[in-house]
Amino acid sequence: MSAPSSTGTDATPPPEPPSSEPSSSSSSSPPPPLQEREITLLKAGVRDFAQMAASLPPPRAREWMERILSCVHGLLAAHGGVLAHWMDDGAAVLFPSEDRGGDGSDGVRRAATYAVALQMALKELNDAYRQERLPPVYAGVGIAFGTALVGNLPSSGPTGQAPVLLGDVVSDAAQLRAFALRGQVLVSEAVYQRCWTMASLSAPVQVFAKGRAAPLAMRELVAVPGRRLKVPRQEFRRSLRVEANLACTCQRVEGGAVLPHQLPCTVRDMGYHGALLELAEPVPLHGELRLAFDLPIARYQARDVYARVVTLHTTGPQVLAGVEFTATCAEFDAQVRRFVQGMVAPG
Repeated sequence: MSAPSSTGTDATPPPEPPSSEPSSSSSSSPPPPLQEREITLLKAGVRDFAQMAASLPPPRAREWMERILSCVHGLLAAHGGVLAHWMDDGAAVLFPSEDRGGDGSDGVRRAATYAVALQMALKELNDAYRQERLPPVYAGVGIAFGTALVGNLPSSGPTGQAPVLLGDVVSDAAQLRAFALRGQVLVSEAVYQRCWTMASLSAPVQVFAKGRAAPLAMRELVAVPGRRLKVPRQEFRRSLRVEANLACTCQRVEGGAVLPHQLPCTVRDMGYHGALLELAEPVPLHGELRLAFDLPIARYQARDVYARVVTLHTTGPQVLAGVEFTATCAEFDAQVRRFVQGMVAPG
């Protein structure tokens, strides 16, 4: 490396003599700097991927997975997406902006179109799987737009480099993917601002996401009318359900009166509108119960919660009762939402 020239002179310094020592630039040179860019990031996650694959013989599981990967990867070229990585049960896809100096709308629009096309392709794949008696595949998709640090670090792997992607947009996409129900596409407010003229989206919903101080605003992407693309409805639940392990007391209600006998039980999972209870004693199907339990994340004591038994499964001494909350208050509804949202792990 030549020495810098002195200020105010055009003299060129002589070259340095060659070194007899071997070059160590590959081991001692600093990693290239990360660049700050605005990106559109889509994250898609296959629900219960590992369990579904494990339920099949290895050759069938491989074919099942390859057909899913074909759906995810086969649509990328047509929509200008770049697969950043595929790990375990999901993919991260970048949609670079082709409009230099713009606001990123072109990348967002291509991501939205790809997401709807992907859900339609997976619906067709499920129709084929149903005929072949293979497990269905359901994906939740999240799309975020924002500034990220992008670059590559030296790696000992076959490519010689490892991609780096850092920033709030990455965590936003992961959270949106985690909140998406099966077959649903959720987008951030920044995405909505760049695609509302070409896509049909729901009203915004504020959720309390793990690791965030402020609520996350999200919208459901329903269709891209100009391309005649519509997300097929594959999930009929009204909310997320999360695993729980909450001690609960339960009392039966008959003729409008609460019976004094208390049944100890455990809340095994919970959604916005109901829960799954594990009891040691049977309860009647369609019977009414009064429940009391604590929500630790929300720091809320739920008392005098009334619910109706809508499903009932008995295996030996264990009774599993699916209940729907019937008589609640606004505060209870808000705290249950906060608890459920706080239990959702980023995807």
